[in-house]
Order: sequence, then structure tokens, then C-alpha cells
Amino acid sequence: MNGIRTNAAAVMLGISPNTLRSWERRYGFPKPHRSAGGHRQYSLTEIEALRLTLAETHNVSSAISLARERGEGPSTPLRLAGAFGAFDEDAANRLLEESLGLRSVERTMEEVLLEAVASQAEPGGTTAEYEFAWRYAVGWLSAQRRLAPPAVRREGVLIFDASAPGDLDAVHAQALEVVLRRGGLRTLSFTPAIELPRLGRALRALEPSAVVLTGHRVSLDAIGRLVYAVRSIVRDVVVFDYRGAVPDTGASTVLRLGESPLAARDALLSALERAAQAPASQPLGEVGAPPSARVRA
Repeated sequence: MNGIRTNAAAVMLGISPNTLRSWERRYGFPKPHRSAGGHRQYSLTEIEALRLTLAETHNVSSAISLARERGEGPSTPLRLAGAFGAFDEDAANRLLEESLGLRSVERTMEEVLLEAVASQAEPGGTTAEYEFAWRYAVGWLSAQRRLAPPAVRREGVLIFDASAPGDLDAVHAQALEVVLRRGGLRTLSFTPAIELPRLGRALRALEPSAVVLTGHRVSLDAIGRLVYAVRSIVRDVVVFDYRGAVPDTGASTVLRLGESPLAARDALLSALERAAQAPASQPLGEVGAPPSARVRA
């Protein structure tokens, strides 16, 4: 849901839905966008701002003028989702720039961008709003990846992204790579469709300390072949699962990184630090992991 419906907004303001619609026509504020079904949906931040100014001024025109002057407050997923719903790229750019003035790139990705894209997803099919949001997010994240500072850590991370264009997992995979690069790590990202005999040069260039499996469009057998191919060249590599890419069937052991890019980065770095301090005889993939993190794939 991208906002609140007319009735809910009217209740917040203590007026009738007809009065709210008349304010929209007369003052152009609060200005709703339309849902896929054609329903008005108002920005919660606009309605809340107007509610506060009405309590202060007790005059409609003054309250609307004051609410406009104050603006909508910090960028939120709701406001960005509204821009996506209106297919307004300029507004989306503006909102993310506002967010970057208050938040880090990492927090902007996790707290604003990813949530806004996810809010456009609907079960059973891809809407125009979701595809617009997905493509916008992919482009924005690609730019952030290019702008990431040079790596300062020796560890490399190899990401196998088994998602497809349009998958929410694909956006999360890109976000993870951005936060890893901004955390000083070297990264390479491939699909599981890569020809395994041709993977060697990349592995020798990266010398990964970790492999991250993400996406849901590859079989467990294919995952096993990927991990075997990597470990035949880089033995002491730790394998991680991000966002449930590896089904829980009891076939192999991986470490779960969870659902969000920042938490995944922190968990990965912590595991790599434990791996560096662990005895060489300790099993790969279980290095330093608490029992709850040892998941049979």
C-alpha cells in the first residue's frame, strides 16, 4: 500500500471525505496519487503535517500554507513509493538526495529504497509500478556500486546471484554488493549459469574468503557444483546463504546471513574474523558459527 485512503485521511483530520476532496480541488493540497485500482491514496506525512497545522491555526488556508512551507519531512519509503506509483523519476531522485542528506548510503538503501520497492510488489503478477520501481532501484544501485571507494581489506567476496530480472532478490543482491564494497571488501558477482571451467581466472584474481549464494532460481545440485568448483581452487572459503537461497534439505552446511544487506555485511565480517582465528582443522562453513547459524542446506 502506497498511502492511506480518503476515509482514513479524513478521520485523521477530523473532517468528512467530501471536505477533504474539496480541499484537494481548491488548494491542491493534500495531493493524492492514484492506486492501480484508481483509488486516491494520500501521503501519511502530508496528512500528519496538515493535522498539526490545523491544530495550530484553526484556519484551513493558513494550515495548508504552513504545511506546504514546512514540507513533508525526511524522505520515507512511503513518499518514495508514491513517486514510484506516479512514475515520477525526478521526484524519486529528489527524495533519495534528501535522504542522503540525513542518512548514509547504506541506511538510505535499506530504510528507504528497498522498502519502497518491496511495497510495490504484488503477489500473482508484476505491475507497471513495480517494474518502474525495480528498474529505477537497479540503476541507482549500479551507480552507487561504481562510486564505492577502493577496497581497503584483503578479503574478497564472490556472489552467485541466482535471481532473474524483476526479482526483488536481484535488488537485494545489488544492495549487498554495494554495502560490501563500501565496507572495504573486494567483490565479484556472477550468475550460476557461468561455465565452471572458466571460473578459475576470476577466482585466482579475487582469491575469495567468502562465497555468498543468493536468489531462488537455481537447483540444489547446481549450488553444490558451484561450491565444489570454488573450493577446488580456493580451499578455505566460507559459504554463506543470503535471503534463503539454499533450501533446508540437510545436504550441506552453510551460514545464514539473514534478510537485510547491513545485517548480512556485519554477520559476514564477523564470521570471516572468526575464520581467520580458527584452527585449520575446524570444518569449513561452520567456523566460529553459533549453533543457530549452522544450517543444513
